[in-house]
Amino acid sequence: MYLLILLGVLGGMAVPLQTSINAEFSRFSRAVFITSFYSFLVGTIALFAMNLALNTEKFSASFFGAQDYSYIWFTGGVMGVIFLTANFVLLPRIGAALTVIVTVTGQMIIGIMIDTFGWFEAAPQPFHPMHIAGVSCLIIGIIYMNINKRLAVGEQHSRAWVFLGLFTGMIPPMQTAVNSALSLEVDSTLFAAFISFLMGTTALFFIALIVHRRLSFKLKVDGTAFKPWYFTSGLLGAVYIGMNILLMPYLGVTLTMMSAIFGQIIMGLLIDHFGLLGLPRQPVGRRRIIAVAIIVLGILILQLF
Repeated sequence: MYLLILLGVLGGMAVPLQTSINAEFSRFSRAVFITSFYSFLVGTIALFAMNLALNTEKFSASFFGAQDYSYIWFTGGVMGVIFLTANFVLLPRIGAALTVIVTVTGQMIIGIMIDTFGWFEAAPQPFHPMHIAGVSCLIIGIIYMNINKRLAVGEQHSRAWVFLGLFTGMIPPMQTAVNSALSLEVDSTLFAAFISFLMGTTALFFIALIVHRRLSFKLKVDGTAFKPWYFTSGLLGAVYIGMNILLMPYLGVTLTMMSAIFGQIIMGLLIDHFGLLGLPRQPVGRRRIIAVAIIVLGILILQLF
């Protein structure tokens, strides 16, 4: 079980790396949807090649003819695009720290509900009051980590933006549950990840053309040349999605998402502390170490109960 949690943490660590690389890519695209489109496209191509080699039978006419093409085929990738877009809208309006807090709260609320009631074809898991304690530790840890940042305490935010943040946070657990159900239907985690990325790429293709009316990006900006390794963000996204699909049937939605969130926090701290990917160094202090310890406590509580 602890090995599965470790895999979830490693999968989550891909997200801050992907975000940092996409930030570099955005300097050359000047558009978030174009950057996201190429990130999804590379992930889709990589997953297609892997499935072509390992799941050749999935590309036969008989396989596709035998499918019922329910909503789980189409909604997983679109959910990822909605999550990306909503965060893009929220950040400048309520701040980065508050965005993290409300979205994580939304993830934990819907994660427990999916596990308890077996929504989205997930296997129901008995509810225990200590689950609330475990989730509370995660939320407290994140709040404590961000308390010295700009939380805009005392400012009046529109309730609509806060509710949008809660709704946004509910999307990743739902996406994980939907993609996991798809993996059972097609009998392949790898193929389910490919379908999810394909749907997301298709949605972003049309969004980018409608919003930005282009898919192009510059090869040189301010004397800096575009580096081919910027495309690797799509591979990191594929690792994160694939790991969540693989782990959810064994860990449940709540523990899968908490493991991934913990991995995101750890990698974020490493990037800040060492100034990785050209970002300014922000040494890890006592506050962050205590916050991580609280989050680990939350994960252990969920694991034990």
